[in-house]
Amino acid sequence: MAVRIGRPALPGPTEIATTASAGPRSPVTVSFLGVSTVLFDDGESAILTDGFFSRPSLPKTLALPLRSDMQRIDAALRRAGITTLDAVLCAHSHYDHALDSAAVALRTGAVLVGGSSTGFIGRGSDLPDDRIVVVENGGTTAHGNFAVTFVESVHSYPDRAHGTIDRPLTQPARVHEYRCGEAWSMQVEHVPSGRTALVHSSAGFRSGMLDGRHADVVYLSIGQLGRRPRAFVEQYWQETVVAVGARRVVLTHWDNFFRSLDEPLQALAYAFDDMSASIDVLDACARRDGIALELPILWRRSDPWADRGRV
Repeated sequence: MAVRIGRPALPGPTEIATTASAGPRSPVTVSFLGVSTVLFDDGESAILTDGFFSRPSLPKTLALPLRSDMQRIDAALRRAGITTLDAVLCAHSHYDHALDSAAVALRTGAVLVGGSSTGFIGRGSDLPDDRIVVVENGGTTAHGNFAVTFVESVHSYPDRAHGTIDRPLTQPARVHEYRCGEAWSMQVEHVPSGRTALVHSSAGFRSGMLDGRHADVVYLSIGQLGRRPRAFVEQYWQETVVAVGARRVVLTHWDNFFRSLDEPLQALAYAFDDMSASIDVLDACARRDGIALELPILWRRSDPWADRGRV
């Protein structure tokens, strides 16, 4: 089979809506910061998923041990307006989620929250034990004005660093040492307003895992989804978006994470994924079900709960 060269173009505003900016009265805002890093902030409390900002190049990722790039981390925190965080929530322990999680927690005074593998990443850093929270399936943690419930899911296929981290992981470390561990779907509630969101950071699922749960909005990973059969993509939509009764979906984990956030975002190359193929199927599902489908704008503080008219 011939290898497809290049990468898909990002869809334009006539093809897919983009997230609108939050208004001055929005009780909580959400910012997309690349891959599946998402900031929830109400001006009093703030939580961040993953916190992956180093984004080493592909040659560096493949050839060298990796360590967090503090210059890039600090620049991203400044650009996002982050000074303190209540929690860094790690979706799983692959490097494109967890490489910088402990460093970001250290920089912002946050606790690091995730599975046991994420806990060992925290222990391999300078993060104190009392700022590492290891969760179990169905467990809920409270962070300021936010409550987060962790539901165990499945990583997208293929999982190139399968398995668990079973001892403290110190940097520098090779990419394959960042083993997946548990993969979480995170149900976020902003308690004062009652607004809910699901951050689903890897394109896999366990059938029925979200039954009985609700989220107004889903931040849905599409990483590697473009290589899956249409039937799988449709079932993925059903088991995540439809299962929680969401009315809006914001797509994540589509950008080329071998490229610095200083540069414009672009889709992953066809060698890794086909963003256009996955969006085609998801758009059809969204239109059928009357659900808004959106592409986030990097750094923008949005209000995904705001009523913007008919889908």
